[in-house]
Amino acid sequence: MSKEEIYQALADSVVNLKIKDAAPLAQQALDEGLDPVEAINEGLVKGMSIVGDKFAEHKMFLPQVLVASKVLYAGLDILIPAIPAGALDNAKRAGTAVVEGDVHDIGKNIVKTMLTAGGFLVTDFGKDIAPTAIVDGVKENKLDILCLSTLMTPTMDSMKATVEIMKETGLKNNCKVTIGGPPTSPEFASTIGADHRDINAQDCVAYLKG
Repeated sequence: MSKEEIYQALADSVVNLKIKDAAPLAQQALDEGLDPVEAINEGLVKGMSIVGDKFAEHKMFLPQVLVASKVLYAGLDILIPAIPAGALDNAKRAGTAVVEGDVHDIGKNIVKTMLTAGGFLVTDFGKDIAPTAIVDGVKENKLDILCLSTLMTPTMDSMKATVEIMKETGLKNNCKVTIGGPPTSPEFASTIGADHRDINAQDCVAYLKG
C-alpha cells in the first residue's frame, strides 16, 4: 500500500471499529518507514475525528465510541513508542480525573480519547480521586490542562476543593481547568474558578485548542 492508503486504512479501522486491524496497520506504517506522528495525525486521529463528528450528530452512539477509542489506543500503542525523542516536546500536557466520591468514568474516558486524538499528551488519574491526589498529579506531571468530571451533584464539592487547592499552591496560574458532567454548569465553573464547563468531549477539545 502507498502512504496515503495506509493512513486511510488506519482511519477506517477506527471508524469501522476494527480493533484487530489497528496494530498491524500501525506496524506496517513503521515498517514502511513512515513518520509515526504523521501516521497518528493522518490516520488514527483523522478516524477518531470522524467518530467524534458522528457521535455529535447522533449517527454513532456511546458503545461505538468506546470501541473506537480501543481501536485508537491499539494503534497508538505501536506508534507512540516509535516517535523520536523531542518530537512531542511542544505538545500540551493534560490530565483527566473523576473526582472523589464518583466512580462513573465513561465520560472521562471519552474526553481522554478525544484529547489524545487532538494531539494532547494525556495522563489519566482514574475515578474517585481525592482533590489532594489530583493536585499532586498535576504538579508531578507538570500539566497544562486538568479536566475534571462527575455524574453526581454531591461530588461537585470535590471539584471545588480541587480548584481551591490548585489556587492555594499556585498551580492554577499555569494550568487551565475544565469541568464536565450533567450536574455542572457554566455558572458553577465560574463560581469555583474553573476556566470552562465542557458540554461534551468535542466541546472540551475545541475550547482547549481554540
